[in-house]
Amino acid sequence: MIYVLSCSQPMPIYDVIIIGGGPAGLSAALVLGRCRRSVLVFDSEQYRNAPSHALHGFLSRDGLPPQELLQIGREQLRPYGVEFRFSRVIDAQRVESIFEITARTGESVRSRKLLLATGIVDSLPEVEGFSQLYGVSAFHCPYCDGWENRDKRIIAYAKDSSAPTYALTLRPYTANLILCTDGPANFPAEARARLARNHILVVENPIARFNSTEGKLEQVVFADGSAIEGDVLFFHLGQKQRSDLAAHLGCKVSNKEGASAGELCETEIPGLYIAGDATRDVQQVVVAAAEGATAAFAINTALRDEDHI
Repeated sequence: MIYVLSCSQPMPIYDVIIIGGGPAGLSAALVLGRCRRSVLVFDSEQYRNAPSHALHGFLSRDGLPPQELLQIGREQLRPYGVEFRFSRVIDAQRVESIFEITARTGESVRSRKLLLATGIVDSLPEVEGFSQLYGVSAFHCPYCDGWENRDKRIIAYAKDSSAPTYALTLRPYTANLILCTDGPANFPAEARARLARNHILVVENPIARFNSTEGKLEQVVFADGSAIEGDVLFFHLGQKQRSDLAAHLGCKVSNKEGASAGELCETEIPGLYIAGDATRDVQQVVVAAAEGATAAFAINTALRDEDHI
């Protein structure tokens, strides 16, 4: 670790600061810690999969509770001297070749490289009764929770042009599937015909509320008083960046495409890397972990080339 002398005490400059303590951030910290880099991880303890009871699609970890994965990851980082701050980062600046990070606690720290693994936030249905369902019988990801809800009466809740594709992704899990658009669906005729061919009913009535018992969906009730029965809700209403740090630092960011990063998780800002769901690639825990490792290799390579000219 490099120290910058000040009037009071030396200010450390870490090799790498990682913002985000999920699978991407922890994976990067593991690789970099093993490379004997000085690493500081900021973890706001806000996770996209917090409502989930288990993660899926991660070889050897399928069915593991998300919090348990994080606990295992932190424990495995201890031998490598990785430091943690459980606080939200509210500001990041790049001054010459150094990043200056400010946490909500008021702490300011510096690093040579910066990795953003801040993730995204799903847009949730603003419908009465939804909060009781979320994580129990309401989910956003077919790949994560489709298998556990196979052969049930599934309600797909989606509104925009991607709604037909989302519903078709759910089709292999059940023969009893209804797509609710919560208002007029402006789908082209071809999309409607494709849904019909695959026996997916489209209901365009505005939704008034979800009825449930102990978090288990029972009915979708519409504004006109009609209702349909269902066992589980899958929703797809868009996403946004959890943090505005990427945009603040000058990266190209959009709600649809996410933050722009290259094959090695590098950005157009020298020394800045982005990994995990924030890049809007395949949004799976195992992919986020892999991207974290990829970013770490790129970061260590850059540090090596700077240190050993």
